[in-house]
Amino acid sequence: GEENLILLDGRHEFPFSFQLPQEPLVTSFTGKYGSIQYYVKAVLERPAVPDQSVQTELQIISHIDVSSPALLTPVLRSQEKMVGCWFFTSGPVSLSAKIERKGYCNGEAIPIYAEIENCSSRLIVPKAAIFQTQTYLASGKTKTFRQMVANVRGNHIASGSTDTWNGKTLKIPPVSPSILDCCIIRVEYSLAVYIHIPGAKKLMIEMPLVIGTIPCIGFSSRNSSITSQFSMDMSWLALTMPEHPEAPPNYADVVSEEEFSRHVPAYPPPIDCEEQLCCPVFAYIQEFRFQPPPLYSEIDPHPADVEEVQPVSFMI
Repeated sequence: GEENLILLDGRHEFPFSFQLPQEPLVTSFTGKYGSIQYYVKAVLERPAVPDQSVQTELQIISHIDVSSPALLTPVLRSQEKMVGCWFFTSGPVSLSAKIERKGYCNGEAIPIYAEIENCSSRLIVPKAAIFQTQTYLASGKTKTFRQMVANVRGNHIASGSTDTWNGKTLKIPPVSPSILDCCIIRVEYSLAVYIHIPGAKKLMIEMPLVIGTIPCIGFSSRNSSITSQFSMDMSWLALTMPEHPEAPPNYADVVSEEEFSRHVPAYPPPIDCEEQLCCPVFAYIQEFRFQPPPLYSEIDPHPADVEEVQPVSFMI
């Protein structure tokens, strides 16, 4: 309840704490066309003079456990494309790709398993990339921004040859976790494996990804170390650039709206291919500018986390 205090001149500090709501809170996020932000605000009411207030941003993380059964399911896709022109068709190019599970965390390397068969007369180049798709919904309208956040290139495959990716790795850069349960902003990821074919449109398959916050336990010792690091200091929230960042995508790597809608109707097309190339790959990746926040978990039905805020000080 409210208390009337008579304060003498000088500095006064009032430490306080509060419990976060039980209902799920959406992860803090700043994107291309919108953001999800939380603030703590303190107000000093004084008679006969305007109120004085201060506020600070509060970062919220809604956890996604990569070990959940739905995210441990392997994902497999395949596609085939005839290559040729009106007068001559050289043959098909076939592609199949698989990832061991749907959920991963920042810093993990995704092993990609793929089979590429080139029965065409062209020299083809297989590639893989991680795409982030931001979807904004307001007033009955939808706006989408899509960007490539990491990519890797395979070897050239000559006509009549095949190639196999037996766990070719693509490292996940420091990106925001997936946001899947918010009615106004969604952040989704996908892994695309595609083939650049000279003189023809890309052959492309796309597999959904979920970027979580709680790493999968039991897949490797590396994952165990990641789990330990996460539990100790949450240092992944710093979102520092990787030691060897992937090169920005070439123009040929950016999927056109027509092509993307044809091959992968389940995912929105890029808004503006030129726009993606004019700014850094990580230009719109969420930046956590403050110290790591207390954990907020949807997993624990009785969260024990209590938000501790630095004392608010006023000079009177």
